[in-house]
Amino acid sequence: MKAFLILEDGTVFEGIHIGARREMISEIVFNTSMAGYLEVLTDPSYAGQAVCMTYPLIGNYGICRDDMESLKAWPDGFIVKELSRVPSNFRNDCTIQQFLEENQVPGIAGIDTRALVQILREKGTMNGMITTDENYDFSLIQPRLKAYGTGKVVEKVTCREKYRVDAVTELSQNGPLSGSGRFDRAAYESGKREQRPSLVRELNGSGLEVALMDFGAKNNIAHSLASRGCGVTVYPALTAAEEIIAAKPDGIMLSNGPGDPKECVSIIEEIRKLYRTDIPIFAICLGHQLMALANGADTHKLKYGHRGGNHPVKDLETGRVYISSQNHGYVVDTDKLDAGVAVPAFVNVNDGTNEGLSYTGKDIFTVQFHPEACCGPQDSGYLFDRFIELMRKHSAMRKGGDCNA
Repeated sequence: MKAFLILEDGTVFEGIHIGARREMISEIVFNTSMAGYLEVLTDPSYAGQAVCMTYPLIGNYGICRDDMESLKAWPDGFIVKELSRVPSNFRNDCTIQQFLEENQVPGIAGIDTRALVQILREKGTMNGMITTDENYDFSLIQPRLKAYGTGKVVEKVTCREKYRVDAVTELSQNGPLSGSGRFDRAAYESGKREQRPSLVRELNGSGLEVALMDFGAKNNIAHSLASRGCGVTVYPALTAAEEIIAAKPDGIMLSNGPGDPKECVSIIEEIRKLYRTDIPIFAICLGHQLMALANGADTHKLKYGHRGGNHPVKDLETGRVYISSQNHGYVVDTDKLDAGVAVPAFVNVNDGTNEGLSYTGKDIFTVQFHPEACCGPQDSGYLFDRFIELMRKHSAMRKGGDCNA
């Protein structure tokens, strides 16, 4: 069946319909990852957007549900050059076509994705429609495209009630962990139990409790903490700061999420209360932006965003460069940042935009990229260990204070 991708500037791409049979209007963005399309599809940060994958062949290893970053697919639409209909992988559960249909995600294949990305890079991110209506009238569609906005999507993707992710300690006895903190069955069955010699280091969070604020959190954030021995309680995005503080966590994690950070007015107010405590805080992506806004900084929208698994970021303290996974359309303005509150900690090597902050006089640091990335580079996974060290020191001081009292 024919399908059409219609951009708000009037550009039209003709291709083949894939996924669910319904019309879609959304913000069109692109991701440069060569693998990890399932993780992209199940990343809540893509809520309110349709994703174009720049790699030409998508779906060749099918769908493995164990690798999903959430319980469903979140993008409004999916755009590819070629969709593999016959996947080949021993972990494959179903085809990507079946997965798109199950999750009611419409899409289009067979278009020149290079041309689409070039338009988005030159003109900036814009809205678009995927339709199978060959008799469409652009004069009627254009106002609808211009009127579309993602809105307050954090409330849409967050969990409805708090839940628990227990520390993963038994896996250290049963077999090796993958870099994501998941049990690596292939390595276990092949007898390669020495695959993760740093296993003891990964469990250095034993006994620590983390409160994870879910603004659209990927599963691997909680897994990354649990695999290091931390107990994690995941809270809905609109949870009051007082409830989290009353639980006396050793640390607070602010997750990734979708949309314009300035839409999260009430959440920013609660984060400001968390900032005023002495509890260590680690924030990723949207959480990084929200913490900055809570402390007087500003954010702005990038022309076409950073989305992919190959973005270099520089640690300004050590000078070392890491390859990171990213998915964001907004950044923090460091020129409006009070050095008495926070200082830049990471910078994007490609365009010089801010990639992280260290908060002055506080056990708080935040990053724009994804150190928990899966599938993706895990160069910066050490940041979880840094967070754990802050929590251990805080916990020791708190217990010492309790004893003295």
